[in-house]
Amino acid sequence: MTLSRGVETLRGGRFLVVSPFSREQYAAGLGAGPGMGVDPSLVIYDNLGGGVGQVVGYEEGREAAQPFDRPTPVDAISSALVNEMFYSPWKG
Repeated sequence: MTLSRGVETLRGGRFLVVSPFSREQYAAGLGAGPGMGVDPSLVIYDNLGGGVGQVVGYEEGREAAQPFDRPTPVDAISSALVNEMFYSPWKG
């Protein structure tokens, strides 16, 4: 069986499997290297060009479909390619 029906608004992008950062990964920063978090992975639509091992920011839910002019079947979308990350937890 071949699935050939596409959604026009999704042309030009691709789908990525991403793993949300854990608290320990945030504390280690971007220099710690890629790794899987403890939370379940999810699939996001990416039209920014995120690559393997790169840190991306993403939005879930209804906000994920907001960039499109027409209703689009997307549950999560990449919203940022992260170059720097600062983690400073409150110690109060």
